[in-house]
Amino acid sequence: MGNVREKIRHSLSDAGEVSKPMDRSHIAVFLDRDGTINVDVDFLVSPNQLQIIPRSDSAIRELNNLNVKVFIVTNQSGIARGFLTEQTLAEIHRELSLQLQRKEAHIDEYYYCPHLPGVDDTRYNVECECRKPKPGMLIQAAREHNVNLRQSFIIGDRCRDVETGKAAGVSTVMVATGYGASEQNDCSFTADYFASDLFDAVQFVKKTILTREQPL
Repeated sequence: MGNVREKIRHSLSDAGEVSKPMDRSHIAVFLDRDGTINVDVDFLVSPNQLQIIPRSDSAIRELNNLNVKVFIVTNQSGIARGFLTEQTLAEIHRELSLQLQRKEAHIDEYYYCPHLPGVDDTRYNVECECRKPKPGMLIQAAREHNVNLRQSFIIGDRCRDVETGKAAGVSTVMVATGYGASEQNDCSFTADYFASDLFDAVQFVKKTILTREQPL
């Protein structure tokens, strides 16, 4: 069984959109969800639990204005454990999209891994290639959206996010929110940048992209 994607349609008003002169559609920023965008509550099993970390919506809006693709890549073993269903996860992501839309921000696509080896539910008892730190979700998104991984980024609060990025060949950013502050010194791989939060991480992404585009 391969990894799973979930697309949430978004419709934003054109009013006030920032001009996007550069075609950066081959660049993606892969975002971990829990602890990076929203407050980590161990297992988020209801839309009512969703609480966006301050400045995360502004950070995602800045990425949208930068004209790069924005994907969520999230392990969701709570599905395999029976804590929530894939339908409930879709409702959570719909709520996240709605909250972001109110701030004129959007996610281009959601990718999630529902698998966990050893669980009783045979649908999810799978040694998959999508569960982070394996890079399957990033590779699938790159294939489906014509993304250049070498030009792309992953942002997350766990060592496994950094390891996933290294495996996929993307630039890596670790945030201090969620588990980031406690895990930073325990990671096998050092992130390319350690940020205070998602907004700070996006400033690094912007600076890196703009620097690359400077003429030699």
